[in-house]
Amino acid sequence: MAETMIGVIGGSGLYDIDGLQNAAWTRVETPWGDPSDAVLTGDLDGVKMAFLPRHGRGHVHSPTSVPYRANIDALKRLGVTDVVSVSACGSFREDMVPGDFVIIDQFIDRTFAREKSFFGTGCVAHVSVAHPTCPRLSAACLTAAQDAGITVHMGGTYLAMEGPQFSTIAESKMYRESWGADVIGMTNMPEAKLAREAELCYASVAMITDFDSWHPDHGAVDISAIIATLTDNADKGRALVSRLPKLLDADRTLCEHGCDRALEYALLTAPDKRDPAVVAMLDAVAGRVLR
Repeated sequence: MAETMIGVIGGSGLYDIDGLQNAAWTRVETPWGDPSDAVLTGDLDGVKMAFLPRHGRGHVHSPTSVPYRANIDALKRLGVTDVVSVSACGSFREDMVPGDFVIIDQFIDRTFAREKSFFGTGCVAHVSVAHPTCPRLSAACLTAAQDAGITVHMGGTYLAMEGPQFSTIAESKMYRESWGADVIGMTNMPEAKLAREAELCYASVAMITDFDSWHPDHGAVDISAIIATLTDNADKGRALVSRLPKLLDADRTLCEHGCDRALEYALLTAPDKRDPAVVAMLDAVAGRVLR
């Protein structure tokens, strides 16, 4: 039986975890380069935790330049079993208002300038992302949000755009009306895909800061209002995260949804044809199936 370790990837405004015991910032080296920042590790209510600021402390990485592969590898290398992504987003729904949280269960990936897989020439693999988030971990996030008094919606489709610019009105209306997306952001892809390749349970908590440009009143919302919502959301995000250890057992059993066995039948390259250099780079994320 493994030991649970919760990894939190914090988005805009969320740069730490309250109440961590034995807290220490740890530099992690990965074959994919440096992660966004050092990783804050510690214990909370008897459960190990790791926190990684997605954009780096001081917000130094744009959504495109975030080293997604290094981030996921670093968390896996540290022993993380469950990844909770916390990120700011815009809303396409009248009933999903700024200050609300959405527990994401689907994605539409519109990014194009990012490395999206750990695998490729020398070791080919195809994982299913039909269900890109873990229902068990998502349910824990829902309960934690409700316990913290947050208005939260269970289930939603996150449109991941490249950025760094926001949508045109035409794009925003298309995503909302034709594509059926619920929220829009810039950072959950390829993060969710990479977490699946690394056999990590992944949940996405989207914190709404604004209505996207489709909304007739979007022009009346100034940046100061968005910053105020972002700050309040970060406080609520920390409250959610602080409640997760009590909802997740310290003793980790196999995920009933198979997240931790996503590579079971995904490797296609024959063992004698695998590039040893590529295999060496996959030691943390895919070591279970490559050894």
